[in-house]
Amino acid sequence: MWAEAVKVGKEQHAKGDLKDIQYGTAGFRTDAKLLDHVMYRMGILAVLRSKLKQAAIGVMLTASHNQEKDNGVKLVDPKGEMLEQTWESLATTLANAKDDELETVLEDIVKSQGIDLSLPSSVFVGRDTRQSSPALAQAVLDGIQSVEGCVIDCGIVSTPQLHYLVVCQNTKGEYGEASTKGYYSKISKAFKAFRGNNPVNGKYSPKLMFDGANGVGAQKMKEFLTFLGDSIQMEIVNDGTQPGDVLNADCGADFVKVQQTSPKGLKETRGERCVSVDGDADRVIYFYNDKESGQFAMLDGDRIATLVAEFLKDMLDQAKVSLNLGIVQTAYANGSSTNYITQKLNVPVACVPTGVKHLHHKAQDFDIGVYFEANGHGTIVFSDAAQAKIRETAASSNSIQAQKLAHLVDVINQTVGDAISDMLLVECILHAKGWSIEDWRQAYQDLPNRQMKVRVADRNVISTTDAERKVVTPKGLQDEIDALVKKFPQGRSFVRPSGTEDVVRVYSESDTQDNADQLAYEVGLKVHALAGGVGEPTPKPK
Repeated sequence: MWAEAVKVGKEQHAKGDLKDIQYGTAGFRTDAKLLDHVMYRMGILAVLRSKLKQAAIGVMLTASHNQEKDNGVKLVDPKGEMLEQTWESLATTLANAKDDELETVLEDIVKSQGIDLSLPSSVFVGRDTRQSSPALAQAVLDGIQSVEGCVIDCGIVSTPQLHYLVVCQNTKGEYGEASTKGYYSKISKAFKAFRGNNPVNGKYSPKLMFDGANGVGAQKMKEFLTFLGDSIQMEIVNDGTQPGDVLNADCGADFVKVQQTSPKGLKETRGERCVSVDGDADRVIYFYNDKESGQFAMLDGDRIATLVAEFLKDMLDQAKVSLNLGIVQTAYANGSSTNYITQKLNVPVACVPTGVKHLHHKAQDFDIGVYFEANGHGTIVFSDAAQAKIRETAASSNSIQAQKLAHLVDVINQTVGDAISDMLLVECILHAKGWSIEDWRQAYQDLPNRQMKVRVADRNVISTTDAERKVVTPKGLQDEIDALVKKFPQGRSFVRPSGTEDVVRVYSESDTQDNADQLAYEVGLKVHALAGGVGEPTPKPK
């Protein structure tokens, strides 16, 4: 069974003496030069996973918001969710096996999981626009073919599109047609049906500036516009077609969120509604520069979550549909958003560790679960019973709100955070309310905040509890953070290890931006001193 897989592995995709790697929150992600053997072996693992689940499995090659030189790979489970946690350790073991141990490790996986190798398999493979992706995708295909797996090569797609295709295939078309054309058609049809014939309403204008991060999001948005027609007017910048364009360089959702400034190409805009997606189009951030002062204002994942939850709550009330609505956040959620949700909207909030797999899982506890990380990654999950109830009400009553709610469900890509689908959802809501982006921002005022990275020798020295809001190790670090927080009005700060690189991420809030910056800086100094900081401490943000 394994003769061909071992032969091709040794001759074409050997690990050699490359350092070990760990399957984290975002799968495997590192310098692309270190990933060839990993890609090959993940192709094989996807076939085994497919045989076990008797369903299509996805393999997505992307390093999302990371710099161009990096790449990564993650497996997508049958319902569009992230790879089951118990299989993350199997992926790590397989990726790190010595070349002459490959057969033994594969046999151990088959035996421990009870996989029937005679069963068929189906693997969807997609990749982003990185220069390293074609060769690495070939390594995945080689792995699949070495064990006679059935492969559907999707070429360049966004991460959310690959998740969508896997779900469509496994629901036999019930969720939608398993093609990019089917994806565009379903969402655009629902978008236009929800908004009606008039693209303008009140202070809402359909004009939008779109930052594509010089990545796949720009490509796919251009394709999407041919389906959306004149329902939206969009100017795309950072589309990766100009000389000197580099993926995620001074642009994209992560740049806008972390740097709290407009991306390249949109710094001179005034009063225009702008949106940034990240390198694989699964994060979205809104922003604008004030008409008069030019001051930058951002509307992140917290803002999207509160906008969506409030609108859904109102629609459910008007349609007389009784369902359990809840919001899932992480420790990165701005304290003002949590207060607004619980005190004004009276919607329950759950807090979970960072990572979409945790948010998605918790969201399924509600009839309608809204989850967004502050970085703009999120979606809305409707239970089967909730969808059935909404559609039955829409079909059996004259309620326009119930009918519009049914259309809105189809605008949403429930399989995973989807920057473009989420953007169209926001556009639906702003249009329905007749709101400008300034109106949206007036709902509540964010506490000033700052994110920083501290480079360390080993990120695993940091362990946390309480949904990553408290440090367990190294001993004494949490006491130092608590003491610093007490010095700042409305202060809050936490640290957590990165899931993809040897850095510790610092988040701080306070009553002013200067105080938030100072708190983050002082916490960063403590992390550097107590958690094995490398090089000079991270400087205070300017």
